Amino acid sequence: MTDLKSNPSTAAATSAPAAPKQRKLNPLNGVAHIALFLWALATAGPLIWVLLASFKNNTEIFLGKPFAMPEHFSFKTYADAWNEAHIGQYFLNSVFVVLISTAGTMLLGAMAAYVLARYKFPGNRAIYYLFVSGLAFPTFMALAPLFGIMQSLNLLNTYTGLILVYIAYSLSFTVFFLVAFFKTLPAEIDEAAMVDGAGHLRRFFQIMMPMAKSGLISITIFNIVGQWNQYLLPVVVMQGAGADSKWVLTQGIANISTSAGYHAEWSTLFAALTLSILPMIVVYAIFQRQIQAGLTAGAVK
Repeated sequence: MTDLKSNPSTAAATSAPAAPKQRKLNPLNGVAHIALFLWALATAGPLIWVLLASFKNNTEIFLGKPFAMPEHFSFKTYADAWNEAHIGQYFLNSVFVVLISTAGTMLLGAMAAYVLARYKFPGNRAIYYLFVSGLAFPTFMALAPLFGIMQSLNLLNTYTGLILVYIAYSLSFTVFFLVAFFKTLPAEIDEAAMVDGAGHLRRFFQIMMPMAKSGLISITIFNIVGQWNQYLLPVVVMQGAGADSKWVLTQGIANISTSAGYHAEWSTLFAALTLSILPMIVVYAIFQRQIQAGLTAGAVK
């Protein structure tokens, strides 16, 4: 055995700390960070401008500096938008329609996706591809047939008709997303519940739905945002005598800019836009962790 005391060089080499490893700098990382910064700036810039413009008058909006602070902060424009432009009524109409249509979309979409993902039967893939094909069908191509169907069913200018159209519009992406998600869930728990005597509905609602919570939350948020921002479909369905009292938020905002012409009060329009944007930002801020978990959970089986 070698004595360390008799060999100073060995002792020094043993006691000397290991040199830290130098990190290799990847120039692509810097490019990626710059691209993300520019993307964030391009996304946040218009939102900040709309928020600031909602507190300005027309002179400040068009002749002042775009991102300058307003001379006076007043919520009068928001009160005018809410009451005089009836944005409050349209806002509540949108909340009512989107809540019911999202609930219907998630119930029907989750049940269809579960069956297509877990049960093998003739025509399974054909039905799945039929749902997926709806993603490639442009919305504007369906407007004329949609109007004829709604008219023949006496569903024009009714919340029922608009809710049914929203559900049909959102089912394709919901089924496409959830089929892939349900396939990643372990089959052993489902089989154990079947051995214990659990029926199809009990296994779905009490076992599979809780396990798919993150995916369900993710697709729910996507459906809420998509239906909240929808404009073409309400324009087709909500028309006729007294339709203006049943308009949703997007129709009300469009009416502000079109009815006033060149004499529009732009700050009121921007206040209405801010009121329509804020709920979606709040929803995403609250559920962002669940959204990210749902998007990544189905990536690895």
